[in-house]
Amino acid sequence: MHLQKITLAIVAAAAASALACTSVRDVAAKDVPERQSSRDTIPVRRDTIPARRDTIPVSAGLHPTPPVLDSLIKGTLPARGLYVFRYAVNPKRLKHLIGIADSTEINAFVIDVKDEFGLNFKPADPMLKKNAGSQARLTNMGALVDTIRAHGILPVARIVVFKDSVAARLNPEHTIRKADGTVWHDKKGQTWVNPYANAIWEYNFRVAEEAIRMGFGEIQFDYIRFPEPYKSLPQQVFPEQAGRTKPQVLSEFLTAARERFAKLGVRTTADIFGLVTTVGGTLEVGQRWEPISQSVDVVLPMVYPSHYPPGSFQLPHPNAAPYDVIHIAISRARERDQKLGIKSEHVRTRSRSRSEASTTRATTVGCCGSRAPGTTSFCRRSRRRTCPVRKCRQFRGRLIDWTDFTEA
Repeated sequence: MHLQKITLAIVAAAAASALACTSVRDVAAKDVPERQSSRDTIPVRRDTIPARRDTIPVSAGLHPTPPVLDSLIKGTLPARGLYVFRYAVNPKRLKHLIGIADSTEINAFVIDVKDEFGLNFKPADPMLKKNAGSQARLTNMGALVDTIRAHGILPVARIVVFKDSVAARLNPEHTIRKADGTVWHDKKGQTWVNPYANAIWEYNFRVAEEAIRMGFGEIQFDYIRFPEPYKSLPQQVFPEQAGRTKPQVLSEFLTAARERFAKLGVRTTADIFGLVTTVGGTLEVGQRWEPISQSVDVVLPMVYPSHYPPGSFQLPHPNAAPYDVIHIAISRARERDQKLGIKSEHVRTRSRSRSEASTTRATTVGCCGSRAPGTTSFCRRSRRRTCPVRKCRQFRGRLIDWTDFTEA
């Protein structure tokens, strides 16, 4: 379907809330066929999976669903997605992104529904209204989602879970504490909500259900982890822990979400650190491969070559060998899944393009991998993050885009 076929009514409804793409998340291993703020608090829940007596009924199937989109929602067709940034509301960009998807293998848009700064839409659920935050929000997210769906593109709702400064500010009783009972802060001075708090679970579940009600076909949880326990920071104390370990509570949260959303025909996915695929134990942030992998429909390891130290996988400079890093990390993940009896399609690669804000946005082909105009890469000659020479004589001029390496 070409962009010109968008009806005037749909374009008018969605143009005002278009989002700009800032990074690429290619998530498949096969070729794809055509295709306010308030001071009110969150009510405390005692049970593991809280009851929902006061929620608005969730109904799926009321939105445009071409056959190709139905296959994407069910997971029978591999997805290749673009991450769509919260703040870039640009009508021209929406047309551009849909045009790209209509003419390439791109078939999914990952859209910020809730990030560290609150919701990105105007909710109908009373609980969500009380905890929405004061950042600018889209007024017609539903129209945007329907436009995306009409083109056979899977709309994925990205929801930041525990690094939620808005929910932490409005609900201090559900935050991570220090030993003296005061609120704990990370290195940037931000507060995190307590992963053991059932009220926080319920809040995020309702955000996801509102997204499903708007037409999102998949839920992607991000920051499904604990904050880093740096030695320079006070010890973290978790009310409501009740003897549960970090991996256990993360698995319980994801399992509850998966069971809840599966009844609505929507799959649950989770972003995790790329290191989890190759580290045998549990990371300090609570992530461990086996418990998480068995709790979601799809795992999204954030395999960023720039995040691996020199010598990883016997590579002197992993950032200069993105294919090798991604191939090894994803292969290890699939090996571990096979031992659990999980098929390989269970793992998707979440990787970055050269346009995303990061220490490393791209690397280059040539004997040195030097810095090209407008990019940042590791220079193999100088062993610095950026090459001191603006134009290396041995730079051949072709950038390696991360999309070349997501089929590992």
